[in-house]
Amino acid sequence: MSVFTYHLVKTNFFSALKILLFPPKPKNIPGLIHAETMTAMTLGSPIFSPSRMLIRQIAVFAQWENESDINHFLAENSTGKILSKGWHTRLTFMRKWGKFNKFEIPDETTEFENPDSPVVAVTIARMKFLEIPRFIQWGRPVEKLVRDHPSTTLSLASIKFPNTVSTFSIWKTQKEMTDMVHGHSKVPKPKRHADAMKERDRKDFHFEFTTLRFKAISEFGEWDGRSNFIPNLNNN
Repeated sequence: MSVFTYHLVKTNFFSALKILLFPPKPKNIPGLIHAETMTAMTLGSPIFSPSRMLIRQIAVFAQWENESDINHFLAENSTGKILSKGWHTRLTFMRKWGKFNKFEIPDETTEFENPDSPVVAVTIARMKFLEIPRFIQWGRPVEKLVRDHPSTTLSLASIKFPNTVSTFSIWKTQKEMTDMVHGHSKVPKPKRHADAMKERDRKDFHFEFTTLRFKAISEFGEWDGRSNFIPNLNNN
C-alpha cells in the first residue's frame, strides 16, 4: 500500500521560489507517485493581506510507493533536504469523496475502529476561474470555522497558481471532525461548512475536487516552533 506525506517548511525566498518553479516530479524521484507543491496560506485571512500568501512557507502533499522512498528523498534530493528541515507527517489512506487526477487514490475505504481516533483531512481542488469570487465568498467562513475550531491541532490552506487550492487539518477525533462537517459542532455558526457544501452541490466551484481522510503513521520535525500535533501517536 502506498504512503502519503504532508510537508511544511519555512525557508528563504529563493529556495521557496526554486521549489515552486521546479517541484518534485515522479520521473526524477524514485518511488514518487505524484506531488502537489504549494504556497501556504493562513485560513480565514483577508484576501488581500500578507498572511494570505506566505511565499516563504511551502506545503507539499505527496504520494509514495513506500516509506524507504520517502527516506531516500529527504536524505539525498536537494528539495527533500530543504523539506527535511521542516515538519511532515506520513499518512495511511482511509477514505475519499470526489476525484483528483494523478494521485492513485484507492476506491476501497477503511473505517476507523474508534470514533475518538485522531484524523487528518486534506482537500484539494482545481478551481473554475469564473467561480473564484463565489468560492471565496462561501469558502472564507468555512476556513474560519476550521481555523478556530477547538478540536483542530493544526490547520492551514495552500495555493498553487493559477487555480489549485488545498486545505490541511489535524483533528483530535474523527467524531469531532464529522460533527463539524455536518454542522453539529458546539461553536458559533456551526453550519458554515454544511451550507457551503450545499452551495457547491447547487453549482460546482471546481473542475475537480476531492476530500481525503487519513490515519497518521508518524510525524517528524517542527512547524512554527511546535511538534507532536497528532494526539496519541507513537512514531515508528
